[in-house]
Amino acid sequence: MGGVNSRLSGVGRALTGGDSRAYRDSLIALTIAGITSLVAGVTLALTTDTLEELPGLLLLVPAALAVKGNIFGALGSRLGTSIHTGTFRLGGRLDSVIGANIAGAMLLSLVIAVVIALLAKGVAIAFSISPTMSVADFVVVSAVGGLLASFIILAITLLLAAGSVRYGWDLDNVVSPLVTASSDVVSLPALVLAAGLASVDGVTPVLAWILVVTSVIGLGWALLSKVEMLRLIVRESMPILIFAGLLDLIAGITIEKRLDDFLEFPVLLVLLPGFLGTAGALGGVLSSRLATKLHLGLIEPGPVPRGSAGGEIAMIFSLSLPVFVMAGVVAEIGGALTNQASPGLVDLVLVAVMGGLIATACVVVVAYYATIVAVRFGLDPDTYGIPMVTSTLDFVGAFTLILAIVAVGVA
Repeated sequence: MGGVNSRLSGVGRALTGGDSRAYRDSLIALTIAGITSLVAGVTLALTTDTLEELPGLLLLVPAALAVKGNIFGALGSRLGTSIHTGTFRLGGRLDSVIGANIAGAMLLSLVIAVVIALLAKGVAIAFSISPTMSVADFVVVSAVGGLLASFIILAITLLLAAGSVRYGWDLDNVVSPLVTASSDVVSLPALVLAAGLASVDGVTPVLAWILVVTSVIGLGWALLSKVEMLRLIVRESMPILIFAGLLDLIAGITIEKRLDDFLEFPVLLVLLPGFLGTAGALGGVLSSRLATKLHLGLIEPGPVPRGSAGGEIAMIFSLSLPVFVMAGVVAEIGGALTNQASPGLVDLVLVAVMGGLIATACVVVVAYYATIVAVRFGLDPDTYGIPMVTSTLDFVGAFTLILAIVAVGVA
């Protein structure tokens, strides 16, 4: 009997990566994220008229959801590392850890939103998606929606950091899922609200120019700032966030081109934010934990995962099955509550799980090697890891979701 219990205990340790508390905290955070993503999914499903009235708007959806998770997830990861290394101090001065990170995150929110808007128009032209909104419409919807969401998500991220200091939470386990959740809840409604400013004669073009000029001036100020931490955050973040945004736009193209399938069963639109968010959050958890252990010297970077890195990967796989099952169930409940057509609970859960497990395999590869490569090149893995992981997973997740939809026979 003792041998059986010992083997079961060994299996349990393997599934949790040897850290049952981290598994529990991550599962709770991912569950909260999955449930709250229902708000974004229902919002998306109920705005099909807007999606048809403003062609190209769906292009921005993965990017709008991911950019905030990228920026504020990386912010939370940096704060988590500063807590672990003992350098975290509360304070509002620009040259403090908090001050530089807040200024960097808010400035990046505006600049990247403008860049993504311009890229979205270019991508739409390159991939022959027409008709689409004007450049001014893209800028206003993306930037105004992004700024509205950023203030709320910033407050949530700082509350999580303060809570981790006071209550002993490990920020690496909770920040990515909960920032993803808040991004899902806030960003999509903000985007839809900002869409009301599109195509307003005499207002939209002027507002678009104001946003573009402000972003250029703000970027120049940050890059020339005397605060080294602010300069470093902005300089290192810009290339990876732009690249990540481009991946998100390609994910949006994938979805835009299958819009008819999603409109046939609008419950798939309910599933979409939660599915992409869950995949990205799993990658964010892995990336954050790997980054912290690298900073602390607990993991040696290498071509294959070794030691505790293997345990971290095992934990992510064991988390993926329950959270993707939950994503399918939550989407079905949301569809039933809002009277959205569905292929049925079983098929929807199969779509979520099949697509999710394939996406998780990609999560592990991208999270591990993006973090290791960042270290190899002397870059901050907190700044590079989460944006690279979440946006790659948006790109891959869109494909795996559609692959699962086709494989299950939903479309």
